[in-house]
Amino acid sequence: RRQGFSLEAPFYTDPDLFQLDMEAIFGQQWIFAASIAEIPEPGDYVTVDYGPYSLIVLHNDDGGVNVLHNVCRHRGARVLTKNSGTTGNLVCGYHSWTYAPDGDLIHASAPGEIEFDRKCFALKKAHGRTVAGLIFVCLADEAPQDFDQTAAVFEPYVAPHELAKTKVAYQQDIIEEGNWKLVMENNRECYHCDGHPELACSLFPTWGLTDETVPAHLEDVWGRNQSAQASLEQRCQRYGLPYEVVEELDTRVAGIRISREALDGDGESFSTDGHRLSKKLLGDLRDFRLGRCSMHLQTNSWFHFLSDHVITFSAFPINDHQTLVRTTWLVADDAVEGVDYDVEKLTHTWKQTNLQDKQFVELCQQGVRSPMYEQGPYMKSEYQVEAFINWYTLRMREYMA
Repeated sequence: RRQGFSLEAPFYTDPDLFQLDMEAIFGQQWIFAASIAEIPEPGDYVTVDYGPYSLIVLHNDDGGVNVLHNVCRHRGARVLTKNSGTTGNLVCGYHSWTYAPDGDLIHASAPGEIEFDRKCFALKKAHGRTVAGLIFVCLADEAPQDFDQTAAVFEPYVAPHELAKTKVAYQQDIIEEGNWKLVMENNRECYHCDGHPELACSLFPTWGLTDETVPAHLEDVWGRNQSAQASLEQRCQRYGLPYEVVEELDTRVAGIRISREALDGDGESFSTDGHRLSKKLLGDLRDFRLGRCSMHLQTNSWFHFLSDHVITFSAFPINDHQTLVRTTWLVADDAVEGVDYDVEKLTHTWKQTNLQDKQFVELCQQGVRSPMYEQGPYMKSEYQVEAFINWYTLRMREYMA
């Protein structure tokens, strides 16, 4: 590829390249699937679909997760058809083949039918693991091992928010008419953030800039940002919370960027004045003014961990030109709707931001279809987009080799 430039058009439009993405990227890498708040009790499950794959992510009796391909071993029907629910055994609605929560086939008989070895027809399994309440899945025969090191990086940042003691306040699914890589590229930069007026209320407009790149008209804001960040870091030191920037988006297979950064206004949450959106602190946190702990993970996810709530984002490719973006808002499990938080206020900023991002992605998808599209150069503030594309092309080359 041409370093520092966007990808050629077929990477965003070609169905054959999309299929290769599903094999080389989504078929080999760790994917963020859900949070433990979505399946808090044994027997709770979610189904996760991307490309040609459908997975069942089930909270098992041991407190872990079972990840099973949602394909009946009889004639291929989907076993579970709802997005989420609670189940004991897994019963296919077609011919009632019945599987235990670990995927073992336990019933597949009918009068006069031949006997066969049920052990050979268990639901196929995928890798699954939970880190600080975040659930990841991997379809590869051998999952990338450096995820252990990545998990060790982000767990100290995320664990204090205690996701096991949160609940889902709201979940939004949006289908964006754009290739999944355009969705991820859009997330990996804030060069376009003037197009997010609601988000701009709580974010400093100098995100991604440095002393050397701050324009003259933002110098006052930059100084305010630096002061707020210094104050935040002092509070983090007081409470023993990590805040340093870790940036390894294209230098490891399980790429990551994580940091804790100050918010504007009251510095508490994603609101018009930066004030808290839930009255309940998460986990063992003792201060609302802890900014946002933001994390970007390759392959498909980004997160904001605040003192009062958490937002998880995941991008699930549907086809070469459509991507489902799932956003989930979590609050403390003892927070009472209408008393401690208002759902509309809690979700307003990112609902609007998601709709704006959807428009940006779709404009790009329309453009890359044009015969006049040519690769364009990334700006300095878009270095995370360059890192994502570097990561993507490295994984593709490894797979093709």
